[in-house]
Amino acid sequence: MSDLAVCFDELPTRGGGRVGVARLNAPKSLNALSLEMIQRLEAKLDAWAVDRSVVAVWLEGAGDKAFCAGGDVVALYRSLTEEGDNRGAGRDGLFAETYFTAEYRLDHRIHTYPKPLLVWGDGIVMGGGLGLLAGGFQRLITETTRIAMPEITIGLYPDIGASWFLNRMPPGIGTYLGLTGAQLNARDALDLGLADRFIPRERRDDLLGALAEADYGDHGALACRLAVEGALDRFEARDQAPEGQVWPRRDHLQSLVGEAGAADATARILADEHDEPWLAANRARLASGCPMTAHLVWRMLERHRHSSLADAFRDELGLSVQCCRLGDFCEGVRALLIDKDKRPKWSHADAAGVPEADIQALLTSPWSGEAHPLRDLGVGHRVG
Repeated sequence: MSDLAVCFDELPTRGGGRVGVARLNAPKSLNALSLEMIQRLEAKLDAWAVDRSVVAVWLEGAGDKAFCAGGDVVALYRSLTEEGDNRGAGRDGLFAETYFTAEYRLDHRIHTYPKPLLVWGDGIVMGGGLGLLAGGFQRLITETTRIAMPEITIGLYPDIGASWFLNRMPPGIGTYLGLTGAQLNARDALDLGLADRFIPRERRDDLLGALAEADYGDHGALACRLAVEGALDRFEARDQAPEGQVWPRRDHLQSLVGEAGAADATARILADEHDEPWLAANRARLASGCPMTAHLVWRMLERHRHSSLADAFRDELGLSVQCCRLGDFCEGVRALLIDKDKRPKWSHADAAGVPEADIQALLTSPWSGEAHPLRDLGVGHRVG
Protein backbone atom coordinates (compact mmCIF):
# COMPACT_ATOMS: atom_id res chain seq x y z
CA MET A 1 0.00 0.00 0.00
CA SER A 2 1.20 3.52 -0.78
CA ASP A 3 2.44 5.64 2.12
CA LEU A 4 0.95 8.80 0.60
CA ALA A 5 -1.56 10.57 2.83
CA VAL A 6 -4.05 10.70 -0.06
CA CYS A 7 -3.84 8.51 -3.15
CA PHE A 8 -5.08 9.76 -6.50
CA ASP A 9 -6.05 7.95 -9.67
CA GLU A 10 -7.97 8.75 -12.83
CA LEU A 11 -10.49 6.32 -14.28
CA PRO A 12 -10.83 6.57 -18.09
CA THR A 13 -14.38 6.93 -19.39
CA ARG A 14 -15.86 5.66 -22.63
CA GLY A 15 -16.00 9.09 -24.27
CA GLY A 16 -12.39 10.06 -23.60
CA GLY A 17 -12.96 11.72 -20.25
CA ARG A 18 -11.72 10.75 -16.81
CA VAL A 19 -13.20 10.29 -13.34
CA GLY A 20 -10.82 11.59 -10.69
CA VAL A 21 -10.50 9.18 -7.75
CA ALA A 22 -9.18 10.39 -4.38
CA ARG A 23 -8.62 7.98 -1.48
CA LEU A 24 -7.83 9.05 2.08
CA ASN A 25 -4.98 6.72 2.94
CA ALA A 26 -4.61 6.32 6.69
CA PRO A 27 -6.63 3.19 7.48
CA LYS A 28 -4.80 2.49 10.78
CA SER A 29 -6.14 5.77 12.16
CA LEU A 30 -9.52 5.25 10.48
CA ASN A 31 -8.48 7.87 7.92
CA ALA A 32 -8.37 10.65 10.51
CA LEU A 33 -7.94 13.86 8.55
CA SER A 34 -4.42 15.25 8.90
CA LEU A 35 -3.31 18.67 7.71
CA GLU A 36 -1.30 17.01 4.93
CA MET A 37 -4.38 15.10 3.74
CA ILE A 38 -6.40 18.32 3.68
CA GLN A 39 -3.76 20.21 1.71
CA ARG A 40 -3.16 17.43 -0.82
CA LEU A 41 -6.86 16.88 -1.40
CA GLU A 42 -7.66 20.54 -1.93
CA ALA A 43 -4.76 20.96 -4.35
CA LYS A 44 -5.93 18.02 -6.46
CA LEU A 45 -9.55 19.17 -6.41
CA ASP A 46 -8.41 22.57 -7.65
CA ALA A 47 -6.51 20.94 -10.52
CA TRP A 48 -9.38 18.66 -11.48
CA ALA A 49 -11.85 21.56 -11.35
CA VAL A 50 -10.16 23.29 -14.30
CA ASP A 51 -9.34 20.14 -16.29
CA ARG A 52 -12.14 19.77 -18.82
CA SER A 53 -11.35 16.10 -19.40
CA VAL A 54 -12.23 15.32 -15.74
CA VAL A 55 -15.99 14.74 -15.79
CA ALA A 56 -16.55 13.76 -12.14
CA VAL A 57 -14.70 13.10 -8.88
CA TRP A 58 -14.98 10.13 -6.51
CA LEU A 59 -13.81 10.51 -2.86
CA GLU A 60 -13.43 7.51 -0.52
CA GLY A 61 -11.38 6.18 2.39
CA ALA A 62 -8.89 3.32 2.42
CA GLY A 63 -9.71 0.13 4.31
CA ASP A 64 -13.06 -1.43 5.17
CA LYS A 65 -13.73 0.26 8.52
CA ALA A 66 -14.08 3.97 7.90
CA PHE A 67 -14.46 6.67 5.31
CA CYS A 68 -13.07 9.16 7.83
CA ALA A 69 -13.40 9.03 11.62
CA GLY A 70 -12.81 12.77 12.07
CA GLY A 71 -10.09 15.35 12.26
CA ASP A 72 -6.61 14.59 13.58
CA VAL A 73 -7.36 15.77 17.12
CA VAL A 74 -4.29 13.98 18.48
CA ALA A 75 -2.04 16.19 16.34
CA LEU A 76 -3.96 19.23 17.57
CA TYR A 77 -3.56 18.10 21.17
CA ARG A 78 0.16 17.59 20.78
CA SER A 79 0.59 21.00 19.20
CA LEU A 80 -1.12 22.51 22.23
CA THR A 81 0.71 20.61 24.96
CA GLU A 82 4.20 19.61 23.82
CA GLU A 83 7.13 21.25 25.51
CA GLY A 84 10.18 22.72 23.79
CA ASP A 85 10.13 24.25 20.35
CA ASN A 86 6.51 23.29 19.69
CA ARG A 87 5.10 24.72 22.90
CA GLY A 88 4.71 28.34 21.81
CA ALA A 89 3.16 27.40 18.48
CA GLY A 90 0.59 25.32 20.29
CA ARG A 91 -1.14 27.06 23.16
CA ASP A 92 -1.21 30.25 21.14
CA GLY A 93 -3.36 28.28 18.71
CA LEU A 94 -1.22 28.82 15.63
CA PHE A 95 -1.35 25.21 14.46
CA ALA A 96 -5.05 25.06 15.35
CA GLU A 97 -5.66 28.18 13.26
CA THR A 98 -3.75 26.68 10.33
CA TYR A 99 -5.49 23.33 10.62
CA PHE A 100 -9.07 24.52 10.98
CA THR A 101 -8.64 27.21 8.32
CA ALA A 102 -7.46 24.58 5.82
CA GLU A 103 -10.18 22.11 6.83
CA TYR A 104 -13.06 24.55 6.54
CA ARG A 105 -11.77 25.94 3.27
CA LEU A 106 -11.68 22.39 1.89
CA ASP A 107 -15.18 21.63 3.18
CA HIS A 108 -16.55 24.79 1.58
CA ARG A 109 -14.76 23.89 -1.66
CA ILE A 110 -16.56 20.55 -1.71
CA HIS A 111 -19.95 22.21 -1.07
CA THR A 112 -19.37 24.54 -4.04
CA TYR A 113 -17.42 22.22 -6.35
CA PRO A 114 -18.24 22.85 -10.03
CA LYS A 115 -18.21 19.18 -11.07
CA PRO A 116 -20.15 16.17 -9.79
CA LEU A 117 -18.32 15.05 -6.65
CA LEU A 118 -19.39 11.69 -5.24
CA VAL A 119 -18.47 10.79 -1.66
CA TRP A 120 -18.44 7.08 -0.74
CA GLY A 121 -19.44 7.30 2.93
CA ASP A 122 -18.84 3.65 3.80
CA GLY A 123 -18.14 2.65 7.42
CA ILE A 124 -17.44 5.21 10.14
CA VAL A 125 -18.13 8.85 9.23
CA MET A 126 -17.54 11.16 12.17
CA GLY A 127 -16.72 14.81 12.77
CA GLY A 128 -14.36 15.96 10.03
CA GLY A 129 -15.41 12.99 7.92
CA LEU A 130 -18.96 14.29 7.94
CA GLY A 131 -17.57 17.66 6.85
CA LEU A 132 -16.28 15.99 3.68
CA LEU A 133 -19.44 13.95 3.11
CA ALA A 134 -21.92 16.76 3.75
CA GLY A 135 -20.90 18.86 0.76
CA GLY A 136 -20.85 16.16 -1.90
CA PHE A 137 -23.01 16.39 -5.01
CA GLN A 138 -24.01 12.78 -4.36
CA ARG A 139 -23.44 11.45 -0.83
CA LEU A 140 -23.41 7.68 -1.00
CA ILE A 141 -23.92 5.49 2.05
CA THR A 142 -23.98 1.75 2.66
CA GLU A 143 -25.23 -0.78 5.18
CA THR A 144 -22.06 -0.19 7.25
CA THR A 145 -22.33 3.60 7.45
CA ARG A 146 -22.21 4.99 10.99
CA ILE A 147 -22.41 8.78 11.27
CA ALA A 148 -21.90 10.86 14.41
CA MET A 149 -20.68 14.18 15.69
CA PRO A 150 -19.44 13.16 19.16
CA GLU A 151 -17.55 16.38 19.92
CA ILE A 152 -19.24 16.64 23.32
CA THR A 153 -16.95 13.80 24.44
CA ILE A 154 -13.80 15.87 23.77
CA GLY A 155 -14.89 19.38 24.68
CA LEU A 156 -15.26 20.71 21.17
CA TYR A 157 -18.63 21.19 19.39
CA PRO A 158 -20.16 20.15 16.00
CA ASP A 159 -18.16 22.24 13.54
CA ILE A 160 -17.27 21.57 9.84
CA GLY A 161 -20.38 23.49 8.75
CA ALA A 162 -22.71 21.69 11.17
CA SER A 163 -23.85 25.04 12.56
CA TRP A 164 -25.40 25.47 9.12
CA PHE A 165 -26.52 21.97 8.06
CA LEU A 166 -27.89 20.81 11.44
CA ASN A 167 -30.26 23.79 11.19
CA ARG A 168 -31.72 22.28 8.02
CA MET A 169 -33.17 19.33 9.91
CA PRO A 170 -36.59 19.34 11.60
CA PRO A 171 -36.65 21.74 14.58
CA GLY A 172 -34.74 20.40 17.57
CA ILE A 173 -33.33 17.33 15.87
CA GLY A 174 -29.96 18.87 14.96
CA THR A 175 -29.67 20.22 18.49
CA TYR A 176 -30.36 16.78 19.98
CA LEU A 177 -27.74 15.19 17.75
CA GLY A 178 -25.17 17.82 18.71
CA LEU A 179 -25.87 17.54 22.43
CA THR A 180 -25.73 13.74 22.57
CA GLY A 181 -23.33 12.76 19.78
CA ALA A 182 -25.96 10.25 18.69
CA GLN A 183 -24.87 7.61 16.18
CA LEU A 184 -26.87 7.52 12.94
CA ASN A 185 -27.25 4.69 10.47
CA ALA A 186 -27.83 4.86 6.73
CA ARG A 187 -31.60 5.30 7.02
CA ASP A 188 -31.17 8.15 9.50
CA ALA A 189 -28.75 9.85 7.10
CA LEU A 190 -31.28 9.62 4.28
CA ASP A 191 -34.16 10.79 6.48
CA LEU A 192 -32.21 13.80 7.78
CA GLY A 193 -30.74 14.94 4.48
CA LEU A 194 -27.17 13.93 5.26
CA ALA A 195 -27.02 11.46 2.36
CA ASP A 196 -28.55 11.07 -1.09
CA ARG A 197 -28.29 7.41 -2.08
CA PHE A 198 -28.07 4.00 -0.42
CA ILE A 199 -25.76 1.71 -2.39
CA PRO A 200 -24.86 -1.76 -1.04
CA ARG A 201 -21.16 -1.94 -0.23
CA GLU A 202 -20.66 -4.93 -2.55
CA ARG A 203 -21.75 -2.81 -5.55
CA ARG A 204 -18.90 -0.27 -5.27
CA ASP A 205 -16.76 -1.72 -8.05
CA ASP A 206 -19.75 -2.18 -10.33
CA LEU A 207 -20.77 1.43 -9.76
CA LEU A 208 -17.31 2.71 -10.64
CA GLY A 209 -17.48 0.60 -13.78
CA ALA A 210 -20.82 2.16 -14.68
CA LEU A 211 -19.40 5.65 -14.17
CA ALA A 212 -16.58 4.75 -16.57
CA GLU A 213 -19.10 3.56 -19.17
CA ALA A 214 -21.49 6.52 -18.83
CA ASP A 215 -21.99 9.04 -21.64
CA TYR A 216 -20.77 12.47 -20.52
CA GLY A 217 -21.63 14.16 -23.80
CA ASP A 218 -19.74 17.41 -24.35
CA HIS A 219 -18.31 17.28 -20.80
CA GLY A 220 -20.44 20.27 -19.85
CA ALA A 221 -21.71 20.61 -16.29
CA LEU A 222 -25.29 19.52 -17.04
CA ALA A 223 -24.24 16.54 -19.16
CA CYS A 224 -21.87 15.33 -16.45
CA ARG A 225 -24.49 15.62 -13.71
CA LEU A 226 -27.06 13.74 -15.76
CA ALA A 227 -24.57 10.99 -16.62
CA VAL A 228 -23.62 10.52 -12.96
CA GLU A 229 -27.23 10.44 -11.80
CA GLY A 230 -28.14 7.98 -14.54
CA ALA A 231 -25.41 5.60 -13.42
CA LEU A 232 -26.42 5.90 -9.77
CA ASP A 233 -30.07 5.18 -10.57
CA ARG A 234 -29.08 1.63 -11.56
CA PHE A 235 -27.53 0.87 -8.17
CA GLU A 236 -29.66 2.70 -5.65
CA ALA A 237 -31.30 0.33 -3.17
CA ARG A 238 -32.97 2.61 -0.63
CA ASP A 239 -35.38 -0.14 0.39
CA GLN A 240 -32.42 -2.15 1.73
CA ALA A 241 -31.37 0.53 4.22
CA PRO A 242 -31.77 -0.46 7.90
CA GLU A 243 -34.61 0.79 10.07
CA GLY A 244 -34.10 4.37 11.16
CA GLN A 245 -33.56 5.46 14.75
CA VAL A 246 -34.36 9.18 14.56
CA TRP A 247 -37.45 9.55 12.40
CA PRO A 248 -39.67 7.13 14.36
CA ARG A 249 -38.75 9.04 17.55
CA ARG A 250 -38.67 12.60 16.18
CA ASP A 251 -41.64 13.87 18.23
CA HIS A 252 -40.08 12.53 21.42
CA LEU A 253 -36.65 13.99 20.62
CA GLN A 254 -38.17 17.38 19.83
CA SER A 255 -40.06 17.35 23.13
CA LEU A 256 -36.81 16.69 25.00
CA VAL A 257 -34.95 19.59 23.46
CA GLY A 258 -37.61 22.28 23.97
CA GLU A 259 -36.75 25.95 23.53
CA ALA A 260 -35.59 27.23 26.92
CA GLY A 261 -31.84 26.81 26.51
CA ALA A 262 -28.92 24.41 26.72
CA ALA A 263 -29.10 23.75 30.46
CA ASP A 264 -32.83 23.02 30.28
CA ALA A 265 -32.46 20.74 27.24
CA THR A 266 -29.61 18.87 28.91
CA ALA A 267 -31.69 18.35 32.06
CA ARG A 268 -34.66 17.10 30.03
CA ILE A 269 -32.59 14.59 28.08
CA LEU A 270 -30.86 13.28 31.21
CA ALA A 271 -34.20 12.90 33.00
CA ASP A 272 -35.74 10.91 30.14
CA GLU A 273 -36.75 7.47 31.40
CA HIS A 274 -37.07 5.67 28.06
CA ASP A 275 -34.88 2.58 28.30
CA GLU A 276 -34.32 1.94 24.58
CA PRO A 277 -30.60 1.23 24.03
CA TRP A 278 -30.10 4.01 21.47
CA LEU A 279 -31.66 6.66 23.73
CA ALA A 280 -29.80 5.32 26.77
CA ALA A 281 -26.46 5.50 24.97
CA ASN A 282 -27.18 9.09 23.97
CA ARG A 283 -28.01 10.02 27.57
CA ALA A 284 -24.81 8.41 28.85
CA ARG A 285 -22.71 10.31 26.33
CA LEU A 286 -24.31 13.60 27.34
CA ALA A 287 -23.99 12.80 31.06
CA SER A 288 -20.23 12.30 30.82
CA GLY A 289 -19.71 14.97 28.16
CA CYS A 290 -18.42 18.52 28.39
CA PRO A 291 -20.93 20.96 29.95
CA MET A 292 -19.50 23.88 27.96
CA THR A 293 -20.04 21.99 24.71
CA ALA A 294 -23.77 21.81 25.43
CA HIS A 295 -23.91 25.60 25.45
CA LEU A 296 -21.77 25.94 22.34
CA VAL A 297 -24.05 23.56 20.43
CA TRP A 298 -27.08 25.62 21.39
CA ARG A 299 -25.55 29.03 20.71
CA MET A 300 -24.04 28.13 17.35
CA LEU A 301 -27.31 26.74 16.05
CA GLU A 302 -29.08 29.89 17.25
CA ARG A 303 -26.52 32.15 15.60
CA HIS A 304 -26.67 30.39 12.24
CA ARG A 305 -30.35 29.62 11.87
CA HIS A 306 -30.51 31.97 8.88
CA SER A 307 -26.86 32.57 7.96
CA SER A 308 -24.89 31.48 4.92
CA LEU A 309 -22.62 28.45 4.94
CA ALA A 310 -19.59 30.72 4.53
CA ASP A 311 -20.61 32.82 7.55
CA ALA A 312 -21.03 29.64 9.60
CA PHE A 313 -17.54 28.48 8.68
CA ARG A 314 -16.08 31.87 9.58
CA ASP A 315 -17.75 31.80 12.99
CA GLU A 316 -16.76 28.18 13.57
CA LEU A 317 -13.10 28.97 12.86
CA GLY A 318 -12.99 31.55 15.64
CA LEU A 319 -14.77 29.27 18.09
CA SER A 320 -12.63 26.24 17.26
CA VAL A 321 -9.42 28.19 17.85
CA GLN A 322 -10.80 29.58 21.11
CA CYS A 323 -11.77 26.08 22.26
CA CYS A 324 -8.13 25.10 21.80
CA ARG A 325 -6.78 28.21 23.52
CA LEU A 326 -9.26 28.62 26.36
CA GLY A 327 -11.65 25.67 26.45
CA ASP A 328 -11.79 22.04 27.53
CA PHE A 329 -10.55 20.53 24.26
CA CYS A 330 -7.12 19.47 25.55
CA GLU A 331 -8.59 17.84 28.64
CA GLY A 332 -11.19 15.97 26.59
CA VAL A 333 -8.64 14.59 24.13
CA ARG A 334 -6.27 13.69 26.97
CA ALA A 335 -8.92 11.65 28.78
CA LEU A 336 -10.41 9.96 25.73
CA LEU A 337 -7.46 9.37 23.42
CA ILE A 338 -4.15 10.03 25.18
CA ASP A 339 -4.39 8.61 28.72
CA LYS A 340 -7.62 6.77 27.88
CA ASP A 341 -8.90 7.00 31.43
CA LYS A 342 -12.20 8.38 30.09
CA ARG A 343 -12.61 10.61 33.16
CA PRO A 344 -12.13 14.15 31.91
CA LYS A 345 -11.94 16.91 34.49
CA TRP A 346 -14.18 19.48 32.81
CA SER A 347 -13.97 23.14 33.82
CA HIS A 348 -17.61 23.10 34.95
CA ALA A 349 -19.57 20.49 36.88
CA ASP A 350 -22.72 20.69 34.76
CA ALA A 351 -24.42 22.76 32.09
CA ALA A 352 -26.43 24.73 34.64
CA GLY A 353 -23.21 25.94 36.27
CA VAL A 354 -21.52 27.41 33.19
CA PRO A 355 -21.22 31.21 33.55
CA GLU A 356 -22.29 33.39 30.66
CA ALA A 357 -18.92 35.15 30.72
CA ASP A 358 -17.14 31.85 30.00
CA ILE A 359 -19.42 31.16 27.05
CA GLN A 360 -18.90 34.64 25.62
CA ALA A 361 -15.12 34.33 25.95
CA LEU A 362 -15.17 31.33 23.60
CA LEU A 363 -17.67 32.91 21.21
CA THR A 364 -15.57 36.07 20.80
CA SER A 365 -13.60 35.89 17.56
CA PRO A 366 -9.80 36.32 17.75
CA TRP A 367 -9.88 38.47 14.58
CA SER A 368 -11.49 41.59 13.23
CA GLY A 369 -13.26 41.33 9.87
CA GLU A 370 -10.36 42.16 7.53
CA ALA A 371 -7.92 40.00 9.46
CA HIS A 372 -10.13 36.89 9.42
CA PRO A 373 -8.38 33.96 7.66
CA LEU A 374 -11.63 33.02 5.88
CA ARG A 375 -12.78 36.54 5.02
CA ASP A 376 -12.88 35.67 1.30
CA LEU A 377 -14.86 32.45 1.74
CA GLY A 378 -18.04 32.30 -0.29
CA VAL A 379 -17.20 35.17 -2.63
CA GLY A 380 -18.76 34.22 -5.95
CA HIS A 381 -20.29 31.00 -4.57
CA ARG A 382 -23.84 30.17 -3.61
CA VAL A 383 -24.97 27.21 -1.52
CA GLY A 384 -28.64 26.29 -1.25
